[in-house]
Amino acid sequence: ENPVSQVNKAIDAIAHQDAISLIAKASLYSSSPRGPQDQDDYVNSAVLIDTALSPEHLLNVVQRIEKDFGRIKTRVWGERVIDIDIVFYGTETLRLTEPDLQIPHKEALIRDFVLVPCIEIAPNWKLPDGSGLQQHLEHCVTHKLSKIDRNLACS
Repeated sequence: ENPVSQVNKAIDAIAHQDAISLIAKASLYSSSPRGPQDQDDYVNSAVLIDTALSPEHLLNVVQRIEKDFGRIKTRVWGERVIDIDIVFYGTETLRLTEPDLQIPHKEALIRDFVLVPCIEIAPNWKLPDGSGLQQHLEHCVTHKLSKIDRNLACS
């Protein structure tokens, strides 16, 4: 299956979880791969959800969705069927060692392919330190990010 379809289906899977309500969905974006360049461009998006699940339980849910999609961890920053990250969780700052969960996501604020979709759906979002996403975007690494045409995003 193509990456656009995979991302759309993963978003649908998240939205259909009992304890999750989908509030907003960002456009899809294509970006050059991070790490090994011998792979296709990545397809990225972001969703804003409402949930009563704890961060740990939410992590279990998204890891189950990844497994259901056939995700197998191979090489670092390598190709994968789907990769779902919990980037932010309210205004919480959290660092767990087992399972490996850090909120805000440890590299979110230096990745345009994370920040741009997040800004699209939550332009006024404030981080636990009070900073806004836009100010971090001005200082982050670029990954040749481009918005995917809506007609293609529906495939």
